[in-house]
Amino acid sequence: MNTISLASLPVPLPASSVARPASGVDRRSLFKGGLLGVGLAALPGAVSARTQRGFTHGVASGEPGADRMLLWTRYASDSPVILRFEVSDTTGFVRMAAGGEVEASPERDGCVKPIATGLTPDRWYYFRFIAPDGSVSDTGRIRTLPAGECESFRLAVVGCSNLGFGWFNAYAHIAEADETDLVVHTGDYFYEYALGTYPTAQETAPGRVLFPVTEAVHLAEYRARFANYRNDADLQRLHQLFPMVAIYDDHETANDSWQGGAENHDPATEGTWDVRKKAAMQAYHEWMPVSDEPWESYEIGDLATLFRLETRLTARTRQFDLATIVTKGAGDPASTRQALEQFRDGAWRDPARTLMGGIQEAWLADGMKKSRQAGKTWQILAQQVVMASLKLAPQGLEGVLGAVPDYVRTRLKAAIATSEAGMPYNMDAWDGYPAARERLLAAAQEANANLIVLSGDSHNGWASELTHQGAAAGIEFAGHSVTSPGAEGSLPMIKPADLAAQQVAANPQLKWADTSQRGYMAVQLTPTRATSEYRFMQSIRARSTALATGKRISSEAGSQKLQIG
Repeated sequence: MNTISLASLPVPLPASSVARPASGVDRRSLFKGGLLGVGLAALPGAVSARTQRGFTHGVASGEPGADRMLLWTRYASDSPVILRFEVSDTTGFVRMAAGGEVEASPERDGCVKPIATGLTPDRWYYFRFIAPDGSVSDTGRIRTLPAGECESFRLAVVGCSNLGFGWFNAYAHIAEADETDLVVHTGDYFYEYALGTYPTAQETAPGRVLFPVTEAVHLAEYRARFANYRNDADLQRLHQLFPMVAIYDDHETANDSWQGGAENHDPATEGTWDVRKKAAMQAYHEWMPVSDEPWESYEIGDLATLFRLETRLTARTRQFDLATIVTKGAGDPASTRQALEQFRDGAWRDPARTLMGGIQEAWLADGMKKSRQAGKTWQILAQQVVMASLKLAPQGLEGVLGAVPDYVRTRLKAAIATSEAGMPYNMDAWDGYPAARERLLAAAQEANANLIVLSGDSHNGWASELTHQGAAAGIEFAGHSVTSPGAEGSLPMIKPADLAAQQVAANPQLKWADTSQRGYMAVQLTPTRATSEYRFMQSIRARSTALATGKRISSEAGSQKLQIG
C-alpha cells in the first residue's frame, strides 16, 4: 500500500463523457427494492454471514469469452442444494441461450460459479439462479466479448476500495452511466484490517459498518469480510450489471504481501503464512467471479488482448525495506548515501528478483507476440502495482517532516534520501524489481506491442510513457482509488497541484498525475486510439454519483506517447 503520489489541476468533464446506455435496457427492472437500494447498503456483514438463508448477496459474472461467461451467486443453507441457472437474451427468459445445474454447498460458503457456454459473441444476455423451493435470485446482465472486427470497447478500471473510508460512489457512477462493457478491478477489493486500524475511528465515514471487527486472518474471517463488503448495494449493483475481470492485490490477504509473508503478518501470533494465504485465497475464489487460474488472457476481437497478471503471491520476491537501509547510515548523511549507493548498484538490480516468476514471464512474452501476430492493435496488462519509474521529489518535503505522524515521517525520510541517491522510493511497486521490469518491457518491444499497462495500488492517478533502454516501450494508465486516501491523506499541508508539479518535473516517464481525488478510470479502446478518462467523485463521505472533475488522456496506436487533454 502506497499513499504518496501525484496531483494536477482538474478540468470539468466534457458533456460527451456520459454516453447513452450500452444496452438500452430499463435498469430499474433489474433491481429489487429500488434503484439505489439504500436499505441493503446499511446491512452489516454479520446479517448475511450468520442469519440469512437463501440467495443472500446478489449475482456476479466474470472470466468473459466470446462464447462463455462464469456466473456467480451465493445460496446459504445448512446442507447442499442444487440450483438451476438460466441465461437468456430477454429479461423475461422467454428464450434460453444456456443453462444447467450447480451445487451450492456449505463447504464453499454457499457460493457457486458455473460457466455458461454456447453463447453468441458481442451480445448482452441476462442470467439468474433458481432454487428447489422456487425462489429466484436477482437477474444479472452479461456481455460476451466480441469476435472478429471490433470498433470500440470500454473498460471501467477500479481499485483500492476501503469500505471504512467512504461510500463506493465510483461503483454507483459506473452503473448509472451504463456505458461499460467490462469492469477491471486491479485489487484491494477489500481490506483485511481490524476495526479502527485503517481507517481510524475518527476517519471512518458515517454509516460504514465493518465486520468482523477483528483483522481477517482465518477462513471464517475472510469469508465474513467478503460478506460485509458485498452487502454494499453499489458493489452488488456493479457486479449485477457488468462482468468483471478481477485481480487480487495485497489486502485480500495482508498488507505488502509476497510469496513468503506480508508486512502485517506475525507468525508468532497469527500462525504460518501458508495457512493464512490458503484461507484468504479460498475465500477469494469462493466469493469472486474468477477462475482458479492465477493469470489469464482475454481476446477482445481483433482489437486487443487483455492479460490478467499475478504479481503478489505466486512468485514475488520479498520487498526491500528502504528505512532499514537508510538506518545503516546511523544518521550520518555521507554514510547513508554510501549505503544507498551500494544497495542501488548491488541488491536492487539483482536479476533473480521477480514479481511474476519465470513461468508467467514466458507466458506473457509469448502472449504479446501471438497477439500482435494475430493483428490485434492493443496488448493490455491488467495488474496490481505501478510500473513507471518514479522518484519522490524532495523539494518542499523537508519542511513538513515535523507536521506528519511518525510512520509517515520515517517513510518520507527514507524516500528523500533514496531519491537523492538517484533511486525510486516505492519498493513494493515495479520500482523494487527493476530487472523484472526490464525483462517485461524488453519482451513488449520485441513483440512490437502497443502496450497499455493498467495499474492500481497507489490510491492516486498517474499517466506515464514507459521506456526501456532509452526507447519507447508502452504507456501506463495507473488508476486512483475508489475510497482509500492518497497523498492528500498523508501530506495535507502540501497543495496537490504543487506536489504534482514537483513529481512530474522529477520523473521523465511521468506526464500527469492526481493525488487528491477518488473515483475510477473509463478506458475506451478503438483501432486507432486508447483513451483513459480519469473520473473524480465530488465526495465519498456521503452517497452520491455526482462527478467533480476529470481528465482525458489518450494515445494513438503505435505512438506509445500520451496526449493530455
